[in-house]
Amino acid sequence: MKRAYKISTYKSMIKSEQQMLPFIIKFKHLKKIISLLIVFLFMVSCSTVPITGRKRINLVSDAQILPASFAQYKGFLEENKLSSDIAKTREVQEVGMKISRAVDRFMRANGMVSEANNYRWEFNLIEDKTVNAWCMPGGKVVFYTGILSIAANTDGIAGIMGHEVAHAFAKHGQERMSQGMLQQAGGLAVALGTMNKDPKTQQIWNQAFGIGSTLGMLKFSRTHETEADKLGMVFMIMAGYQPKEAVNVWIRMSQRAGSSQSPPEFLSTHPSNQSRIKVLNDYIPTAMAYAKKFNEQAAIQEKQ
Repeated sequence: MKRAYKISTYKSMIKSEQQMLPFIIKFKHLKKIISLLIVFLFMVSCSTVPITGRKRINLVSDAQILPASFAQYKGFLEENKLSSDIAKTREVQEVGMKISRAVDRFMRANGMVSEANNYRWEFNLIEDKTVNAWCMPGGKVVFYTGILSIAANTDGIAGIMGHEVAHAFAKHGQERMSQGMLQQAGGLAVALGTMNKDPKTQQIWNQAFGIGSTLGMLKFSRTHETEADKLGMVFMIMAGYQPKEAVNVWIRMSQRAGSSQSPPEFLSTHPSNQSRIKVLNDYIPTAMAYAKKFNEQAAIQEKQ
């Protein structure tokens, strides 16, 4: 009886393996296709962020994203109230123009002329108590009046402006779109890879993939924020502003009521205020050296 049980179990295992064989073959083919696709995407889309040297994948060209970006910005301005404070609006715009000129000078002195020509820098102050500012691809910037108390002064505005302009310079918007495209492809791979599994197994895989990809995107966002902090400091110094105020902006931000209720850094799209303060403080000497070097480089280029 014991022997018969072993034979029955063995036959059952063989049958199970035979049933799984098509799935295994399909999964191996799928894995190979995805691997080849990823290698191809890295080969054709991998580039380096100037100054920081970070490698990035960009599957979205300026020709694809900029028209949509400009149209969305125009629509946003039509639907939101511009600040009636002429002096503050002028201050924000003047700071923006100085920093964008620093970026433009860097790009033209470093063989990025065609990219520089694609930017349509614009700076607007919106009447809104929200403590925020942002920049769309192509150089379309919005400041909310609510962030001016955190900026506190012209150099503080420059600290925030440098950060937002750096997002456009480093093409973070395009890179995030590319990451989203790859994330969707990964979701499709999971769906195909579990199509023959029972619903419970599919749910486990999907949940695992969802959590992993979400945290990956959060990390991706924090990488962008830290990079924009550093690039922004370089550009604000190139434009003649004091880098210490970029640090002070985050000190003031950390003192805001309710800032203690912020989520843990590993589940936040932004680095913690204390983390940013330390990183920016440590980066000041490097940023000053870069700014001096790039301004001298641009001056030589402009004389030629």
